[in-house]
Amino acid sequence: MKGFDSNCSCCGPEHFSRRTLLKMAGMAGLTWLTPLGQLLALEAEKSKDPRAKSVIILWLAGGPSQLETFDPHPNSSIAYGTRAINTSIKGVQLAAGFERTADILSNMSLIRSVTSLEGDHERATYNIQTGYRPNPTVVHPSIGSIISHELPDQKIEIPTHISILPGQWPSRGGYFGAAYDAFKTGDPAKPIPDLSSNLDSKRREQRRKNLAVMEEAFRQGRQPDLDGTKTLHDVTMEKATRMMTSDQVKAFDVKQVPNAERLAYGDTPFGRGCLAAARLVQRGVRCVEVTLSGWDTHTNNHQGHAALAKVLDPALSALVSDLKRRDLLERTIVLCGGEFGRTPKLNPLGGRDHWPHGFSVAIAGGGIQAGRVVGETDPGGAKEKPENPVRVEDIHATILRALGINPEKEIMTPIGRPIALSEGSEIKRLLS
Repeated sequence: MKGFDSNCSCCGPEHFSRRTLLKMAGMAGLTWLTPLGQLLALEAEKSKDPRAKSVIILWLAGGPSQLETFDPHPNSSIAYGTRAINTSIKGVQLAAGFERTADILSNMSLIRSVTSLEGDHERATYNIQTGYRPNPTVVHPSIGSIISHELPDQKIEIPTHISILPGQWPSRGGYFGAAYDAFKTGDPAKPIPDLSSNLDSKRREQRRKNLAVMEEAFRQGRQPDLDGTKTLHDVTMEKATRMMTSDQVKAFDVKQVPNAERLAYGDTPFGRGCLAAARLVQRGVRCVEVTLSGWDTHTNNHQGHAALAKVLDPALSALVSDLKRRDLLERTIVLCGGEFGRTPKLNPLGGRDHWPHGFSVAIAGGGIQAGRVVGETDPGGAKEKPENPVRVEDIHATILRALGINPEKEIMTPIGRPIALSEGSEIKRLLS
């Protein structure tokens, strides 16, 4: 209901309740019943909050092997010695090295039949980030940008789309504009650069006044924002200043967390990034992406994955467990995967090459059904296509639906071209 503010003293719940409306209806007579019904319906619609409000993406840059992570085929010709371990989901195994994740896997689901038409790192990354294949005529927004755009919250004073340890191709706002690009930051053990001022409050205030004089001249002939009074430069400056003075920025500082809780995630930049992600979504941030690079194992695949599992396993398991403990898992979707998988066969260098024809992602929270496995790949490696294939865009549509966002909604781009938020189909088995 446009214009309604639940925090406003004149239209908050205590002033704009069903009881108040019914009293007004009694005074106005029966002719008020029709608008009353409409108002009640609108109020009820506004009160319907989707279970999911945020997404945490654990981005495994480089393309992890499904066979050494979420879809092992032990004792098969394509395993090349990879062992598997049992999990808390009966009959489902993970690759050895993911013991902690195996213990909490009943809180998650696996999609083992993800398919993509992109086998190049940059193109496949774009495809996973946006749900669209690269197109020279348009830049699509990443899923984090879509969520921030569709679920705005004026109470959040820090960026609502954040990339921790960003890789080579960080998430972009696409046709929503640079304002929806991911805010990039590094290891949470270190302070965010340029966030604090070395000036006293008096000098800062004087500089703001001086800047306002210059802004008035700059504003002439520039494109204003939606209310017609500010330039995009004004808006950016205001957001930066608000973040610098906000108490919410403490969510980035994992040093405030007790040592035992911090170490549960692993004493690594990625582990600290996952801990920060949990703290950020608790503050209301819509999307946090944490990157773990190094999965492009064209050589020494098994050794590379074993080393990375020591980083991913504690971080992923601690994140899901921590969100559940904080009662945040039901409103936070956790997605873990990379741009594609690796080939069933090893190459002469002991590596696995790019394989977009059937790879795995793990997903949890946000009303997504837990303890399920969607699709399967051929344990013999002869069949290129998996059973029950899931397209990249289907994952996007499923996440958006869980967030209460209509994936079929069309957005008019700056050049007047209507584009749907997603062209995928929801994975019914994963939705309540």
